[in-house]
Amino acid sequence: MSRVCELTGKGPMVGNNVSHANNKTKRRFLPNLNDVTLQSEALGRGVKLRISASALRSVDHRGGLDKFLAKAKDADLSPKALKIKQDIAKAQTAPVAEA
Repeated sequence: MSRVCELTGKGPMVGNNVSHANNKTKRRFLPNLNDVTLQSEALGRGVKLRISASALRSVDHRGGLDKFLAKAKDADLSPKALKIKQDIAKAQTAPVAEA
């Protein structure tokens, strides 16, 4: 399982541990990833994604998964998130059958 956010593309960064004696050794800064189930209003179901905590806050800020994906760049999204974005777009353009 890769350590990359499925919505923002945020991944590990590299830097240095710096000791009191100013010795520098390489280290990795990993993103804060969480397994979450986000609800899609257009699809009417939950979607499981592995996203960073900052992406989760962005989804809430923009008003839900559907609105977040509508504004997201395709280059940042994972293949799974890109498929969800296409499904949501298709569901929103399809006419709703009335009972």
